[in-house]
Amino acid sequence: MSTALVWLKRDLRLHDHAPLMQAAACERAAAVYFIEPEWLASPEFDPQHLRFVLESLAELRARLQRRGLPLHVRVRPAVQGLAELQQELGFTHLFSHEETGPGWTYARDLAVAVWCRAQGVAWLETPQHGVVRRLRSRAGWAARWQARMDTPECAPPSGWRAAGGLCEQALPSPADLGIAPDRRASQRGGERAARATLESFLQARGQDYRRALSSPLSAEAGCSRLSPHLAFGTLSLRRAHQATERRIDAARGLGERDWAYALRGFAGRLRWHCHFMQKLEDEPAIEFRAFAPAFDGLRPGDEHPEAPPWDAAAQVRFAAWCEGRTGWPMVDACMRSLCATGWLNFRMRALLVSVAAYPLWLHWRPVGLHLARQFLDFEAGIHWSQLQMQSGCTGINALRVYSPTKQARDQDPEGHFIRRWVPELAGVPTEWLAEPWRMPASVQQRAGCRIGSDYPAPLGDERAAIREAKDRLWAARRSPQARAQADAVQQKHGSRKSGLPPSPKPRAPRAPLVPATQGELF
Repeated sequence: MSTALVWLKRDLRLHDHAPLMQAAACERAAAVYFIEPEWLASPEFDPQHLRFVLESLAELRARLQRRGLPLHVRVRPAVQGLAELQQELGFTHLFSHEETGPGWTYARDLAVAVWCRAQGVAWLETPQHGVVRRLRSRAGWAARWQARMDTPECAPPSGWRAAGGLCEQALPSPADLGIAPDRRASQRGGERAARATLESFLQARGQDYRRALSSPLSAEAGCSRLSPHLAFGTLSLRRAHQATERRIDAARGLGERDWAYALRGFAGRLRWHCHFMQKLEDEPAIEFRAFAPAFDGLRPGDEHPEAPPWDAAAQVRFAAWCEGRTGWPMVDACMRSLCATGWLNFRMRALLVSVAAYPLWLHWRPVGLHLARQFLDFEAGIHWSQLQMQSGCTGINALRVYSPTKQARDQDPEGHFIRRWVPELAGVPTEWLAEPWRMPASVQQRAGCRIGSDYPAPLGDERAAIREAKDRLWAARRSPQARAQADAVQQKHGSRKSGLPPSPKPRAPRAPLVPATQGELF
């Protein structure tokens, strides 16, 4: 008798779920989700991630029960949990989606493969988005992505024949796991929330998407807000893609040019989503080291990025950045907002990384781990690729440097966002809000904000620190070794829509600041 076990990971949904459909062909079936101790102990983990997963599991379990499929939730390492279920259920087939995740998930999947072979269990992994496993060349990747996304969704089975004999245990609480409760005001989990979020974006919120995505004021509602649902799989990327294309077609048919234009921009971001994840799939080491080794050793901590041997000054800079007290109001507002809500729009995420990488000259790995814990939508493939790109460590991308003062003036001209998240500055006149350290003493007194006491002075001279950082990076790029490595990075990871940037010219006294162009990848 064939017995199927569906191993759920970052695919907590009923619809468009190939492993669930495949399990229905077996004579008996069950499903399992492992709350893995390795995950709880990983440096990227935060209680908000567990809360989102538990909410999603509660909803999914109820839906599967109504169709006859038991969903077991075990607090176990995957191999141990599978071995126990094999003894209890005698499953012959294991169905799951492929996963492109942090290094510990890669090691775990290798161990599961060894266990399955030893036990004679047939393990079938299915792609769930556009990432291609064992990709030989980036040539033709975009066409393969398109073909996958255009394939019809997998319809959920009407029912399964349950592999009985086991009682479904109650879902553990964070307290049961020794995890502090989540205090953030972040998005809720579950497939219903995912589908409602998609619908509200495509029918109401998305009309001004291209303009709304840059400012944290407008992005909160104007961005899709689908990123946590895509990260944990409560919504499939294929459903998001196909629903977006249908809405674009409908908008065109109705003559709604603004809608079609806005949503075409969003559709492009869905392609970039998998483009960046493919980089980690092809080269898992980029979680820990630079794409181009020529950039290792430039910043303090490159030799031991897990525990950087920083001097006292670097430790102070890192702590101030993490806590939102750098003295640059837009940076501090963004960090405090992120820590409170678990979300921030892409441009402001890039600002946080740019400030850490350039004027503060911090290594991208500790910076990335802090951000991973703050992002509800942490997705390893996108995350580490973006951290390196925004830090100037790929060798092939322009140096994306964001000015904290310029971003404050451009994206929060009236100071509403800054005043909301940095209440120390609530009384500061708008004309001084981007650079409050320039206020005369009399203005500081009237505003009730003394710089250096009520609110910190900046950690350094922004322009001078940025010039020095860019000098170091451009010097590294000019070496023959770096040029050869850049060619290799482009060949392996490039989008095939753009080539290498032109050779850098000698530094001008005031190099222009280059904005990021990828849009809402998170």
